[in-house]
Amino acid sequence: MISSIRTAHRPSSLLPAGLGLLALVALLPAAPASATPVREPSPRAGAQAPARFTTPAERRTDERLDGLRNDPARLKAFFADLPKGGDLHNHLSGAVTTEYLIQLAGENGLCIDATDTAVRPPCGPGARPAADARTDTAFRQRVVRAWSMQDFPAGQSGHDHFFDTFGKFGEATRDRGKMLANVADTVVEQNQFYLETLVTPASDAAKKLADAVGYDADLAALHRKLTAGGKLDKVVAEAVREADAADAQFRETARCDSDRPAPGCRLPVRWISQVSRGSSNERVFTQMAVGMRLAERDPRFVAVNLVQPEDGESALRNYRLQMRMLQYLRSQYPDARLTLHAGELTPGLVKPEDLTFHIREAVLVAGAERIGHGVDLVHEDDWQRLARTMARRGVAVEVPFSSNKQILGVAGDDHPFEAYRRHGVPVVLATDDPGVSRIDISHEYQYARATYGLSYPELKDLARASLTYAFLGGGSLWAGGADRSGHHPVRACAGSRPGVAKPAPACARYLADNAKAPAAGGQGAAFAGFERRYAGGRSP
Repeated sequence: MISSIRTAHRPSSLLPAGLGLLALVALLPAAPASATPVREPSPRAGAQAPARFTTPAERRTDERLDGLRNDPARLKAFFADLPKGGDLHNHLSGAVTTEYLIQLAGENGLCIDATDTAVRPPCGPGARPAADARTDTAFRQRVVRAWSMQDFPAGQSGHDHFFDTFGKFGEATRDRGKMLANVADTVVEQNQFYLETLVTPASDAAKKLADAVGYDADLAALHRKLTAGGKLDKVVAEAVREADAADAQFRETARCDSDRPAPGCRLPVRWISQVSRGSSNERVFTQMAVGMRLAERDPRFVAVNLVQPEDGESALRNYRLQMRMLQYLRSQYPDARLTLHAGELTPGLVKPEDLTFHIREAVLVAGAERIGHGVDLVHEDDWQRLARTMARRGVAVEVPFSSNKQILGVAGDDHPFEAYRRHGVPVVLATDDPGVSRIDISHEYQYARATYGLSYPELKDLARASLTYAFLGGGSLWAGGADRSGHHPVRACAGSRPGVAKPAPACARYLADNAKAPAAGGQGAAFAGFERRYAGGRSP
């Protein structure tokens, strides 16, 4: 059962069937003291990493991976089979496969106009039914190229084309439940165990409220105006009804209540509320307030994020103001979580001074617990101190390599991936908009290996980190991963070993009350099976 369904938030046990406490404890590796220390620095790190304790199975799997370097087909299969963690940076409308969006456009009777934009019927001059794409291959491919990065010329800037795709296929994205069914199946097929995906809750209702209230530079006064007479709560209630409808549509589309449920039915999902940073100040603040109150009222929603191009005129002009808005609202809604697109900028895209403070403000003013992209790190004022602060606070960076390259032209040594890792900043790999980018999470892991020479244990740590920094309730099952010294059980379970007849009471309590335990248990079982296959020299 997908845990985006409201009733799934109150299970009698947080552990799935077949994965009891003993089974989960058995999946936890021995503490580092019993393992062999092997130093696993990344070849481009520029500084030697702390010792990374590895098991014999991990070392043999790493050797197997190294032996596949000249076998592209088997190398690709290795990364497809590799257990990943969760996708924490995923825009639902941009994650849906382009082909499925075209199918939805046809099913809903939409038209494709001369600019390749989906519009409501009737089809005017220069437009034709989207359903024509079912049989007209040339038309279909034209729409695919307009709605994604497929075949986009490498020598041109992809920034505008990437963001323009959302306006072109936007009318086809009204069936949230159907889109989630498409994306959830892909996530499961990619050997992932959790998804956080971005949507805009009660968009029309929030817009009407913002326009009715207007803007007040006194943020406390503005908040009082929004909440007066239950106005904000009415928008939140609309967002809950909207989510209920999406859940019902998802379950029907994915056949979750049948004897043939789709793979995505078993995926834990949480929603992150999008805020359109390019909108007017009153709309930005209202969307923030809706998302934060929603996160405290409905367990399906966990956090707030800002979307739209960070280099947009309004987004640049109001960046510091928006960070202060978030700072104030977090004082009103302390249980809401916050992850922010920050530092999705490069020299030449914006003025030099705009590269110096975006990540800093997101972390130090707004209090972001994670940031997305973070590409302009080394241009930030005193960036090394900022990185150390992020490491100390455990502020993770969501890294989608493909969209960074397509939007910003940043890749390889120009990307701050290794700078973050050298400073101990937690890093998780993500897809961003895999439908638009025409990639999947396996591609991102394989890119990390090819570009930065990551070992299998380092890839495994990235996968574990994506569950550690997920906005699920409960603490991580792992300790020691962020500083690249390797993951080992948290203190409560430090004495547990495979084959132990009964977990210690402290460990049993920690796991039983931990919403991350099912996903981590599934990931642990998958890693155990994966290493048995590859460490033994056998590949699927």
